[in-house]
Amino acid sequence: MTISTLSNPLFELKGVSKKYEQKGKMVDALSDVTVAIPRSTMVSIQGPTGGGKSTLLQLLGALDRPNVGSVSFSGKDGDLNLESLDETKLNLFRAKSIGFIFQNYNLIPTLSALENVAAALEPFNIPWEERLKKAATALEKVGLAERVNHLPPELSGGEQQRVAIARALVKDPEVILADEPTGNLDEGTRDEIIGILEKLWREQGLTVVIVTHDSSVAKRAAVHLRIEKGRVTTSS
Repeated sequence: MTISTLSNPLFELKGVSKKYEQKGKMVDALSDVTVAIPRSTMVSIQGPTGGGKSTLLQLLGALDRPNVGSVSFSGKDGDLNLESLDETKLNLFRAKSIGFIFQNYNLIPTLSALENVAAALEPFNIPWEERLKKAATALEKVGLAERVNHLPPELSGGEQQRVAIARALVKDPEVILADEPTGNLDEGTRDEIIGILEKLWREQGLTVVIVTHDSSVAKRAAVHLRIEKGRVTTSS
């Protein structure tokens, strides 16, 4: 168990445990975890396969609930206890506050880069033309101003991940949660993508949490979490 002494964290987990059934047996994904995620920094999460990294990220992103313990978020709308919110409120929280980035990009192949980014604004009841303008601005920020009308299959892996970053950014989230964002990329492209995420932290004060198996990615973060057998340790 790890206890953080942060006075004003963005996320705080207290006594969190999560179990899953796997091949007829109950597996402890997280065991009595108490840890805080600071705001306006970049945090890396590392550990062996099956150690609980993705489970922790899912709890932070309100994609799952703990069996035991609490997950709190202190953001623009005040303090929220995520484990106690109903599905409607959780959906709203995810839409407004969380920007997700995945290893496999999760883009819609039949939509252009611009349309993929604009789709993230669907829950906000913004007129389509305004959504397209916001999407174009987000794509420009990640260096894709000239590729807005291309479909995902027409883009390289690095370009697709840039579209995914723009999609996460377009709704002005309070935190970016990235699950192996460079796992499918070559070394040079990996460094470009992490450079973009690091810039968001250092220049805009955005909180970025990255699950990664790559130590060269993890070392770019300011705070390092390691999960092994469901237990978390921290260093900074």
